Parts: sequence; C-alpha cells; structure tokens
Amino acid sequence: MTNITELSTTRVFGGRQTRFSHVSDVCAAPMTATVFVPDGVAHPPVVLWLSGLTCTDENFVQKAGAQRVAAELGIALVAPDTSPRGLGLDGEDEHWDFGSGAGFYVNATRAPWAAHYQMFDYVTVELPSLVAKAFSLGKRWAISGHSMGGHGALVAALREPARFVSASAFAPIANPVACGWGEKAFAGYLGEDRDAWQHYDTVCLLRQAKDVIPMLIDQGSADEFLDQYLHFDTLLMAAEPFGSKITATLREGYDHSYYFIATFIESHLRFHHQFLKAGA
Repeated sequence: MTNITELSTTRVFGGRQTRFSHVSDVCAAPMTATVFVPDGVAHPPVVLWLSGLTCTDENFVQKAGAQRVAAELGIALVAPDTSPRGLGLDGEDEHWDFGSGAGFYVNATRAPWAAHYQMFDYVTVELPSLVAKAFSLGKRWAISGHSMGGHGALVAALREPARFVSASAFAPIANPVACGWGEKAFAGYLGEDRDAWQHYDTVCLLRQAKDVIPMLIDQGSADEFLDQYLHFDTLLMAAEPFGSKITATLREGYDHSYYFIATFIESHLRFHHQFLKAGA
C-alpha cells in the first residue's frame, strides 16, 4: 500500500474495510478515505461514493449498509472525505456549508482555497489511481453520492464520462447555481463569474450535453430541502431529452437522511452492477 497510512481495517460481510490517510498531491494536504474490498474477487469493479455536507469518509460506510450487497455482487466501495481539513485557512471551520466538510467537489480557483480545495481532480483522477494500485481494484468504475455528493457524482459523470460506466444520486443538489448552498460555495471557491459556476451544475451540464452515461436518481418527497435547495423538478426537465438513460424517481414519504439511503442503496448497487460487469 505505497504512499498510504492504514488507520484501521475491519472485517465486514465477507470483505475488508480499510480506512487510510495519505498526502494528496493535487490538494497539497492530508486526506482520508475508506475502501471496502470483497473477498474472493480479483480486481473488483468499483463504486465511488461521494458524501454530502458535513460528512466524512465514514458516514456512508457506517450508516448505509452497502457492504452486504457489494460483497454479494463482488463490488468494491471507495468513499473519500468531503474536503481537506485542519489547514488553518481563514474561515475554514466557521460555516457548516463552506470550508471543512463542504468542498462541493470543485477545483477552487479563488485564494486561499485554490491551493488545497481541488476536489474535482482529487475524486476523479488522483484518488482512483491511488486506490486502484494500493488495493488491486479493477478498471471499471461507477460513481454515486448523496446531496452535495449527489451533485458531485452527476457532475463528474457528465464532465468525465469516459471514467465511469454509470452514475447515481440520492437527493442531489441538482442546480447549485440557483440555490443558497451552491451560490455561497461557488462564490467562495470560484469567484463571482457565474459562467464558471455552470461547469459544476448538473442542470446546466445536461442542457448542453449531447449524450450521457446511464444514470439513476432518487429523491424523497418529504425531504426538508427539496423545494429550496435541490430543484428536483428542474432536474427532471433537463433530463427529459435523454429518455431512459436517466431514471429519476420521487420516493413518497422519504426524507434527506441516511434512512433514505439505506432503503434504496441496494437498488443503486444493482443498477451499477449491470454496467460494471459488462465487458469485465
């Protein structure tokens, strides 16, 4: 496991879950991630999971119950942290929706964030390369996430479709240029040029896209952030031209919590499996 420091290894559902740290070149900072590898599968395909605001690399692996199904399907799971931490940047820990735990999976261009908050390149390029070598993972990857992480997963799939065979999201921040969370984060990380923000907005990218990889999106109808922050109806309209390539469902009565994720994570992993196994 070159260039990584193992923090813990846990036996779970016929596999091993390893938490590790490493110094990221693109973020110029220590980063933490968690990897689940099922037993008995040589070079397993991977689902990369991106978590939401305030989360770390541990929320998904502790709360979603994904390892049971991943082990059955022979899929590895990779879950990075949501930002660099502990860098002493001015304002780094002042707000729950900006700075630590809120990297928004963008490559920051505004000081002081630009020196370290290169989260798009981190999750799409550096981390996959690192863990593939360290844990002998396969070449076929899918991507998924929740809320801010759902935003990150869909944006990564739209901007880097050659890297992933499929994408999914739970309650994604689908149109961040038009909601308070996104406007705050993008202004802070990217500056005031709103045209630059559109490169990290699922709805804007869909409106410009000619084709997409297969996508699965679930949204809870009782989500407390649905109307003000998530813009699910706008996402549906932007996805309509792609027909069956994008399946988006409003789940009656479900909220924004990990109970929602735990309920539907099996269907998301089985969705990804059909594309991960193709051509394997």
